[in-house]
Amino acid sequence: MIKACIFDLDGVIVDTAKYHFLAWRRLANELGFDFTEEENEQLKGVSRMGSLELILQWGGIRLSEEEKQAWAEKKNNWYREYILKMQPDEILEGVLPFLDGLQQRGVQLGLGSASKNALDIITQVGLRNRFSSIVDGARAPKSKPDPQVFLIGARDLGRQPSECIVFEDAAKGIDAALNGGFFAVGVGREEHLGHAHWVTPNFIGLTLDDILRAIHQNA
Repeated sequence: MIKACIFDLDGVIVDTAKYHFLAWRRLANELGFDFTEEENEQLKGVSRMGSLELILQWGGIRLSEEEKQAWAEKKNNWYREYILKMQPDEILEGVLPFLDGLQQRGVQLGLGSASKNALDIITQVGLRNRFSSIVDGARAPKSKPDPQVFLIGARDLGRQPSECIVFEDAAKGIDAALNGGFFAVGVGREEHLGHAHWVTPNFIGLTLDDILRAIHQNA
């Protein structure tokens, strides 16, 4: 039944969320305000410009479109400073054995991320060759909860959504997977991701059979 697995990147394969938070908070501070880690949760799975719009709302800041583009570019440059120093040991615990298990069973692997830096990140940590499809924000400009990023990934792999599991750590990402007709597995906390078909705190000790059993039980 399941022929492919498509993974979000930030917070699922690697923890780049901390670098996004540092860069966005730096931007907010330069504009004269701050925001919390709780508010930062709302940025997960949101495009760069969408995130900027939310942050500007929180700070009560109005900018021209040209100014928004300039600040978004500045934020991305700060973020890239952080991610281009990443090492393979920043892959989240349990991910590599889980990927190994999938590949041993012939399950195809795809990556579906809103980040336009996804290819650089996945290359930096040594996982580029693991994924048969990599869809980033440049290939899929529609932000989650639109399912575009995952639908393109499924098409790349030659699979129907019903043959794929999507792994996401963001509520909007789960929405995107469900909207596209995929099986959705939340990676993180039940209170944020409870609308997924199943939620796991992480990949430690996890197997595909565990997930299939859980999805079947919850169907």
